[in-house]
Amino acid sequence: MKKSHPVRRAVLAGAATVSGIVLLLSLKPASDPGAASAAGGAAPPAAAEAPQGGRGAGTGTVTGAAADTQYGPVQVRLTVSGGKVTAAEAVQAPKGGQSDQVTADAVPKLNQAAVTAGTADIDAVSGATYTSAGYKQSLQSALDKAASAGSADETGAGGAAEAEAGGAGQGTQVLTGDVTQTQYGPVQVRVTVSGGKITNAETLQAPKGGRSDQVTADAVPQLNQAAVTAGTADIDAVSGATYTSAGYKQSLQSALDKAGG
Repeated sequence: MKKSHPVRRAVLAGAATVSGIVLLLSLKPASDPGAASAAGGAAPPAAAEAPQGGRGAGTGTVTGAAADTQYGPVQVRLTVSGGKVTAAEAVQAPKGGQSDQVTADAVPKLNQAAVTAGTADIDAVSGATYTSAGYKQSLQSALDKAASAGSADETGAGGAAEAEAGGAGQGTQVLTGDVTQTQYGPVQVRVTVSGGKITNAETLQAPKGGRSDQVTADAVPQLNQAAVTAGTADIDAVSGATYTSAGYKQSLQSALDKAGG
C-alpha cells in the first residue's frame, strides 16, 4: 500500500477547513435578518400605544345651564383637564346699574373659588348674594355635565347626542316641567337627570314684583336643593312661600313625569 504524501494530506485538510468556514459564513446571515426583523417589529406597537395613554388627560370646556337670579341670569363655563377644573368664567352675569360693579367685584372671586375648590361648594361673595347663588347653581350644572361625559375632551357633538339618546337611567336629560300658575305668578322648573337621578334643578319662572322678589329669592334655592336631595317631587314647602312651593312641586312633578316617559 502506498503511503499518502504529506503534502497531499495538508492540502486536503486545508480544503476541508476552508469549506467549513465558507459553510458557516453562508449560514450566519440567515439568522441576522430574522433578529433585525423581530427588533424592528417590536418598536411600532410601542409607538402606537403612546398616544392612547393620555386619553383621559385631555382638555375641554363644558357650559352649565343658565341660572336666573333677581338681577339677571348667571351662566358658568369651565375648562376641565385631566378631570380637574383648570379655569372658570361667567359667560353671563347681572349687568346694568349697580349690578355692573357687583359683577366686576364678585365674578373674579367666584371664578377663582371654583378652580380652587373643584366643586360648587364655594362661599358666597359678600354683597353679591344673588349672583353667588346663581353662579353656584350654574357651576354645579357644568360639573354634572363634565362628570356625565367622563372627560370634557372626549365630548363632541356626537358624544352629546349619544348621551341624550341614552334614555332614562343611562344618559343625561334636561327636562322642563309645565308652567304652574299660582296666586302670585307662574312657576316653572327645569331639572337635569343623569343616571336616573336628579343632578340639578333650576327655576325658570317664579313670582316676582314687590314682596314676591324676596320670597322667591329665599325659597327657590331651598326648593332646588330639596329637589336634588330628594330626587322626587315629595319635598317640604318652604315656610313663608306656600304658593310658590306648591307651584314648584307641581312643575317639578311634571318634569319628572317626562323623564319617566
